Amino acid sequence: MTKKYFGTDGIRGRVGDSLITPEFCLRLSNAVGRVFASNGQKTKVVIGKDTRISGYMLESVLQSGLISAGADVSLLGPMPTPAIAYLAKTLRADAAIVISASHNPYYDNGIKFFDAEGSKLGDAKELAIEAAMEGPLVCEDSENLGKASRVSDAAGRYVEFCKSTVPDGFSLRGLRIVLDCANGATYQVAPQVFSELGADVVVMAAEPDGFNINQACGSTEPQALRKKVVEEKADFGIAFDGDGDRLAMVDSHGALLDGDELLYIIARDRQRRATLQGGVVGTVMSNLGFEQALDRLGIPFGRANVGDRNILAQLQQNGWQLGGEPSGHILTLDLATTGDAIIAALQVIVPVVEQGLSLRALAAGMDKFPQVLENIKVPFPGTLCNDERLVADIRDSESRLAGRGRILVRPSGTEPLLRIMVEGDDLKEVSQIARTLAIRVQELST
Repeated sequence: MTKKYFGTDGIRGRVGDSLITPEFCLRLSNAVGRVFASNGQKTKVVIGKDTRISGYMLESVLQSGLISAGADVSLLGPMPTPAIAYLAKTLRADAAIVISASHNPYYDNGIKFFDAEGSKLGDAKELAIEAAMEGPLVCEDSENLGKASRVSDAAGRYVEFCKSTVPDGFSLRGLRIVLDCANGATYQVAPQVFSELGADVVVMAAEPDGFNINQACGSTEPQALRKKVVEEKADFGIAFDGDGDRLAMVDSHGALLDGDELLYIIARDRQRRATLQGGVVGTVMSNLGFEQALDRLGIPFGRANVGDRNILAQLQQNGWQLGGEPSGHILTLDLATTGDAIIAALQVIVPVVEQGLSLRALAAGMDKFPQVLENIKVPFPGTLCNDERLVADIRDSESRLAGRGRILVRPSGTEPLLRIMVEGDDLKEVSQIARTLAIRVQELST
């Protein structure tokens, strides 16, 4: 069945438009309360959020819908998405709700869900919620209504969990690290984790005001971090996105390392320590140079469609533990049930400490192919992607590359964008092909 509301990562949109409204979210949470109802026992749902101004409104509405359905609500406040998934499990909740639009601007927001195990919901559960929304909003009798309470030690619980994912005796003493918290959900917990592990921490973009989340900061805009690392003479820098499930890192010279390079460092270190179970799952966007570097190490590699849900499915199918995207969304299933930027960063840093090598030295051996991305805003990206005229142009461009590269054109799963990726051994040629296709997309969309 086709889902009406749920996208690739929950439900997302502009606040006040379409789905992200008080009325819709009330119906949504009331349906969630009914779908997760336990036989004879009070349903418990935890709610966390990032730092967007609209989080206050949505948090209030969502808890009202759940309480009216008879569910008890535990409020976590501003917390990273992976922290909320972790706390859902440790607090013995039936489900968790995350109010966040990840790396999007402040005027967007979204609702994401996790089950009792801290895993994202499957299609069957999302369809059940949508089906429940088609019926009337249910309000239980007063004696059966739920209650709301705030979890006062949520941050401390998660900080201790993050610290537990590194080897015994691991210390960051002697390292100077710059943290860019994107004015988002990591602004409290990330500095604690790295400081308590002994690092000299310089913190930036950790003063959220409801509007500055992801604004000229964070993993999607790391320019300020690159400059700050050099100014502070830091060993490296870490940039998180607004909800703390993806990262980018910067070496001591201000050079950026993306998700492919970070995954390579983790995989190579796990191979060295004989803890790499199986291989690595990337996506169709993963750089060809990453795939070839893993092949030289004898590490199996698989490509999934874009999105952590697809990576997770392939990892589970293969019985592997490590996967991720160039965007910095990294899964380490032996440590966390979902992408966790703080934990992924620590996994990258472990070999820095244990081997005494820089990030750049650890990434040596991976030579990335030039890759050019174009994002074009269009009304119906899914429809345009299948336009025969565009398909023909893509085929012609692929023949120009003659096996020396790849072209991928796909609709965004979270924004009204058509994404064009062209990769090959000649940057000039790759750039020219990408720009030509982008112009063609704009022509066809008008």
